Amino acid sequence: MLPVVNRPVLSHILELLRRHGFTDVVMTLQYLAGQIQDYYGDGKSWGLNIRYVIEEAPLGTAGSVRNADFLFKDEPILVISGDALTDLDLTAMVEFHRARRSHFTMALTHVPDPLEYGVINVRLDGRIAQFAEKPSWGGVTSDTVNTGIYIVEPQVMARMPRNTRLDWSQDIFPGMLARGEPFYGWVGEGYWCDIGTLREYHRANSDLLTGRLDLGQIGARVGSGIWAGGAVEIAPDAQLFGPIYLGDEVKIKRGVVIHGPSVIRDYTILDNHARVQHSVIWRNCYIGEGAMLHGAVVGRQCSVKARAMIFEGAVIGDGTVIGEDALVQPGVKIWPEKNIDNGALVSHSLIWGAQGRRMLFGRYGVTGVVNVDLTPDFVARLGAAFGSFLPKGSRVTINRDPHRSSRMIKRALVSGLPSAGNNVIDLRTLPIPVARYYTRAVGAAGGVHIRLSPYDPRVVDVRFMGGNGLNLTREQERGVERIFFREDYRRAYLDDIGNIEYAQDAGEVYARGYLESLDVGAIRAARFKVVVDYAYSPAVDVLPDLLDKLQVEVLPLNARVDAGRVSLSQEEFRAGRMQLARISQVLDGLSLGVRLDVGGERLFVVDDTGASVPDEIMCAAMTALVFRTYPGSTVVVTVDQPLIFERLAARYGGRIRRCAMDPQALMQAAAEGGVLMAGDGSGYFVFPRLHPAIDGLFALGKLLELLARQEVRLSQVIAELPPFYVATGDVEGDWETKGSVMRCLIEQLSRLRHETLDGIKIYLNDDEWVLIRPDSDTSRFHLVAEARSEAVAQELIADYGGIVHRFVKSRCLKDSGERGEEDI
Repeated sequence: MLPVVNRPVLSHILELLRRHGFTDVVMTLQYLAGQIQDYYGDGKSWGLNIRYVIEEAPLGTAGSVRNADFLFKDEPILVISGDALTDLDLTAMVEFHRARRSHFTMALTHVPDPLEYGVINVRLDGRIAQFAEKPSWGGVTSDTVNTGIYIVEPQVMARMPRNTRLDWSQDIFPGMLARGEPFYGWVGEGYWCDIGTLREYHRANSDLLTGRLDLGQIGARVGSGIWAGGAVEIAPDAQLFGPIYLGDEVKIKRGVVIHGPSVIRDYTILDNHARVQHSVIWRNCYIGEGAMLHGAVVGRQCSVKARAMIFEGAVIGDGTVIGEDALVQPGVKIWPEKNIDNGALVSHSLIWGAQGRRMLFGRYGVTGVVNVDLTPDFVARLGAAFGSFLPKGSRVTINRDPHRSSRMIKRALVSGLPSAGNNVIDLRTLPIPVARYYTRAVGAAGGVHIRLSPYDPRVVDVRFMGGNGLNLTREQERGVERIFFREDYRRAYLDDIGNIEYAQDAGEVYARGYLESLDVGAIRAARFKVVVDYAYSPAVDVLPDLLDKLQVEVLPLNARVDAGRVSLSQEEFRAGRMQLARISQVLDGLSLGVRLDVGGERLFVVDDTGASVPDEIMCAAMTALVFRTYPGSTVVVTVDQPLIFERLAARYGGRIRRCAMDPQALMQAAAEGGVLMAGDGSGYFVFPRLHPAIDGLFALGKLLELLARQEVRLSQVIAELPPFYVATGDVEGDWETKGSVMRCLIEQLSRLRHETLDGIKIYLNDDEWVLIRPDSDTSRFHLVAEARSEAVAQELIADYGGIVHRFVKSRCLKDSGERGEEDI
């Protein structure tokens, strides 16, 4: 029922259906069902026959349709969402469906940012080849998305149980693909907008005013780019700069200035010298003398008094009164029926929205410049959002690195969690793997780790985990985002506010599991001598005792916590690894040297000769040791790693499984069962026997165990590895065309063997491949290539980087020239 220009979105949809000859309409309703039924009645005034089915409980996108199909005879059904604005040619879609004898046809469209939609790949004949529901950028292989408009044949509906919660993408589409049913996608050339955010709502109003979509006449044209309903009054000295829509009986008084795109709906009054710019004002509102609105949405029956100012991104709920001289700052949302005092400053600003962030979570959690993006009030609300997402009364662990910025952010977050009725277990300063293990061991519902970014000392990362100790899934992140952006926090009553307690046994609980998961006897018998660079990290509070129990002789470096050494530049990091290698080279009887990152997650290794081991080589060496020690075992590596892993599996009788290039994907793959190790070639290792989480501390223990059981030195294992040659490169892109570039690549590469596990991986032959992957947090594309020589690998990067660059420059437009197969 959200109005777009002159009528609710649902009315626009009904008019579209009528124009394309659909006359029998069934609405499935739950929220505001009575209001919708009262508004549309039996549909006769719309030239339609409208019937209603009320859901007593949510049945999902497919279950609700199945619940209503008894009102239709044995015939195809067109399914269309009531909250999307479109002028797609439904007649052409029906013709496409019939011509292909399809059982299920979905309408598709191209969008610049496909992350919030179901991304679809179609074959040349229109058959659905692959779909990914709301992927990350690594999973985006096209800018073609599902619009939620379907034509469904009776035989598909007949297989679906009634009164059951069903989702099209999760419960119906996979089975149709597996059975090879006639399942098609029709790409529409018209307009489509899913109005799920304030930005999209403004865009929909603007696009309808500027003629980007055709939904019929919106009013009488009374000036250049100005449309009006009946009985509109405009003062002679008012200045109107279109596009603008004025509803029935709108009154524009003396000296008013309106800049479009703006919508002023029925019976609204703009008093003398009011100024409105890029705003939407719903019906029956009063905008007082000298008031100013810029980029705002004002709900029904609101009164904005004289000289009040409302700024960009603000939303004023129905029936609200904004007092004289009040100022509503950017991004503020005011709930319905509120009264704002004269001269009040309403400053609850949404900083991330003002910065144009596309989502709250990035690859490293919620990140931002401390006290600029991540302010204490912002983080307190973030804690309240996470707490509201978790069950009331549940326990949440929280810990941090040693830096004072992390301490400040942690304390702000701690204030938000109890406000939502959650009990906080404060782990103080601990390595991340210890916090993950403890979260799972004590049955907490979730956890939070706050750290200074290892890549930028100005930035803090707030990393959230579930009760299993792993990072939140993207679906869980979206749940937290919805609560945060809607400010739909759960507020605990006085007696329900959560407690804050300090854990005293986290290190002991982790140590017990650590030692129980290793062959302690084998390690003790080997009498290892190891240099350990603690890098001033909290690992120094945990690891020395563990290595002592394993009877490992340790030469410690940088074995104290230093808040000033938490974040290192690339030069400082390389210098640290070189220092470790130099010290290791002069020690007699050395077994190996290791360096941990500040969080205790990544492990960097020097072998027994004092040579620094590249991270990919270390991952391969660890894999070889696993296969030699546990024949037939399974190792997971990321999709960008070289084919040496498959060669090692063939040599020793193991199995390799690939996963996406993401720490969460690595941990999820390790947690699936039957996996002995997972690694990504950048120092991350997972050994699920302890817990399916990235853990540099346990990776060191496992490396010692594997070397002890095989009775070999690390340098020997590395010397026996097959050679491989890999090159990497980047191509600058832009946000608007990332999805379309991936689609164009898929279309052009369809003749070659490829996979889309994470980006697009093209197999040129048994020894050569190229991976093209969009970055999750920037507009770049990353390329990785493997070949039989380093020179050929570099050539592949140059060749395929050039292809990506051409697609970026041409913006993948149909009129950008023919692209033949010789381009690939």
